[in-house]
Amino acid sequence: MNRYIAMIDLKQEAKALAFASAVDAWMTHLQNAGTIRSWRLTRQKLNLAADRFRDFIIEIEVDDLAQLDKAFRLAGTHDEDVATLHRAVHDLIAEIDFALYRDYPDPERAERMALL
Repeated sequence: MNRYIAMIDLKQEAKALAFASAVDAWMTHLQNAGTIRSWRLTRQKLNLAADRFRDFIIEIEVDDLAQLDKAFRLAGTHDEDVATLHRAVHDLIAEIDFALYRDYPDPERAERMALL
């Protein structure tokens, strides 16, 4: 399992509920297209976080990097519906940081370690 993490701060004028709705529409589209396994949106609570953490986190789970590549390819298509869904999220974002994580030890590494 791989997790693509996005830490996000919204633009000053952006509304949090509008952002959540736009994320839901975009992630649901990606999930229905089979390009992601699951996702969730979380928001910082009580402003309890170090300065380097952002207000929102989107966590996207994919089976493997091939599936993640399909999600990126879908996002890059010239389909107007896809562009509208993506833009509805992207246009509300002021700052964003990304990371890619995997379960550890992952099944491949655990199997190699068991052979020793």
